[in-house]
Amino acid sequence: MLKRTFNQRATHDFVIMEGNGKYRHASDDEVIETAISLINTRFVKGTSISKSQDAYDFLKLELGAIEHEVFAVIWLDNQHCVIEFEELFRGTIDGASVYPREVVKSALKHNAAACIICHNHPSGLAKPSQADKIITEKLKAALGLMDIRTLDHVIIAGNNYSFAEHGLI
Repeated sequence: MLKRTFNQRATHDFVIMEGNGKYRHASDDEVIETAISLINTRFVKGTSISKSQDAYDFLKLELGAIEHEVFAVIWLDNQHCVIEFEELFRGTIDGASVYPREVVKSALKHNAAACIICHNHPSGLAKPSQADKIITEKLKAALGLMDIRTLDHVIIAGNNYSFAEHGLI
């Protein structure tokens, strides 16, 4: 269990109580693992996503440290509550192949009414590429044929990027 202290010598101020009652400094990995666990408890099935920051918090931990590109989707119901977070495609350090047919199949499997598509940029630069813009339009059109709204396309990198916040969706 993590416990917050204010020890200036550590790179962070979290400690772990061992089974014998003694404390030790938590490693960075243990702090991150605990943070992911906490975010995941807030981002469970039925949680409403009402603002971009809600998605950023979750996605930054899920996708931010991955060294290859991952394309994923947050499937939502009519009330924009989470049905499922699903990694659909994995790529290399600078791209991932995304197939609209597979995205639509997944949407129908989850009975989704809306979605937030997302991927990471391992380079740390959040600016969307022309390929990102093209696939966003293809997915929006394909999902639209099934009456599934594409609410946003989020890129996770050094600074997150929201297509919706920039008027691109």
